[in-house]
Amino acid sequence: MKQNVLTRYRVMAYVTAIWLLVFTVAIIAKYGFETGDTMLISQIHGVLFIVYVVFAFDLGSKAKWPFGKLLWVLAAGCIPFASFFVEPKVSREARALVTDPAPVTAKA
Repeated sequence: MKQNVLTRYRVMAYVTAIWLLVFTVAIIAKYGFETGDTMLISQIHGVLFIVYVVFAFDLGSKAKWPFGKLLWVLAAGCIPFASFFVEPKVSREARALVTDPAPVTAKA
């Protein structure tokens, strides 16, 4: 597995987690305090979540995860704050599988 597969997953895990928190605050503001609208925030989070699912599935298939683990990683994108705990653990496990070739150095 290449390093960029893990990097894509990590970036989208954090971006999705942050937008989920923004969406949660917007929902609380809308229904708790009757202010604001959540349409744009929910659409942005929805698109980002779809990209997260694609990248998490790509990482899971290349890391040969069992289906239950893949579902747990995907569910972490739906639970506020969960991605901040699941992503570091997943990244530690996946780093052991990264097989990037050694960098090419120029000869002088």
